[in-house]
Amino acid sequence: MNKRDHYEVLGVGKGASEKEIKRTYRRLARKHHPDVNPNSKSAEAKFKEITE
Repeated sequence: MNKRDHYEVLGVGKGASEKEIKRTYRRLARKHHPDVNPNSKSAEAKFKEITE
């Protein structure tokens, strides 16, 4: 399994501030959370990728 760059996974630039990274992580985690998308395997996979 290839590990992607954390910045790439979140879709932020390498120069992103800590605040921007946290905000983007939280937004994506809520969007793809299994409790919000109980029947979506793609959302579950994206959530796992985000939280690695």
